[in-house]
Amino acid sequence: MKKRLLLVDDEPFNLELMTDLLEDAGYDTQQALNGEDAWQILQREGEQFSAILLDKMMPGISGVDLLKRIKASGRLAFLPVIMQTAVGAAASVQESLAGGAFYYLTKPFSRDMLLAVVGAATEHWDRHQYFVELANQQLDALQHLEQASFGFRQLHEARSVTALLARTSHRPEKTATGLFELIVNAIEHGNLELDYQEKTQLQREDRWQETLQQRLADPVLGAREVRVDMQRHGRDLHFTIRDQGKGFDWERYLVDDPTQLISSHGRGILIARKLSFDQLHYQGNGSQVLAIVHG
Repeated sequence: MKKRLLLVDDEPFNLELMTDLLEDAGYDTQQALNGEDAWQILQREGEQFSAILLDKMMPGISGVDLLKRIKASGRLAFLPVIMQTAVGAAASVQESLAGGAFYYLTKPFSRDMLLAVVGAATEHWDRHQYFVELANQQLDALQHLEQASFGFRQLHEARSVTALLARTSHRPEKTATGLFELIVNAIEHGNLELDYQEKTQLQREDRWQETLQQRLADPVLGAREVRVDMQRHGRDLHFTIRDQGKGFDWERYLVDDPTQLISSHGRGILIARKLSFDQLHYQGNGSQVLAIVHG
């Protein structure tokens, strides 16, 4: 099934251009010329979209106002919103970050950048929906689990562990989304030592998955484990994720940095902080993180 996108812009030319580019790339699109129409569409059929491309500067309900409505809606809060504007100043990006946007495009943008960001947004939404479906399975007994410990190396193992641990939480789909992002970081950037710049370049060259598999097959890097521990403290849940990598400069990722919104990846910690956990604490050199869900 084709992924469906909602395009919101008060300039018909911009809508036509984005529609042509995205439909040529295999997406289904629906258009709205203002925030009012977009909000009506989202109220009727918001769950049918995989992402929203939203112009920031519009008369009536502005893009920022519509973003706030989306993030305040329980059923739409995780729907990725790609904000777009001709204003590239840091303060403009900061406003979108504070409002809950996870993607940002500055006009004019290239076809490749548009498709990369949309692809990342829809992948995020697909992963969230996967965890929502798993959370609806009959695993309620896990909400009484007091502690658990897991060790694994590969991403498919991470999905299984994430789905299981998320059922210990009273908000499993939100916990799963953030937990998976932290575990992916531990595998890719921790154990496999693939840094942000490398990933950017490899994605641009369409060699990311190939390189990931090569690192996993490496006798040293591929043998490293990620450890995930869960402990219940009263009504709170503590998840500790440890990798065997060299660590990283984690402090810069715990502040609202506008640059996190501009590229097609690198926002896993932001997602965990903003949408999934009540507290997030990196420890030591960054190879261990504690994520807390309040009861």
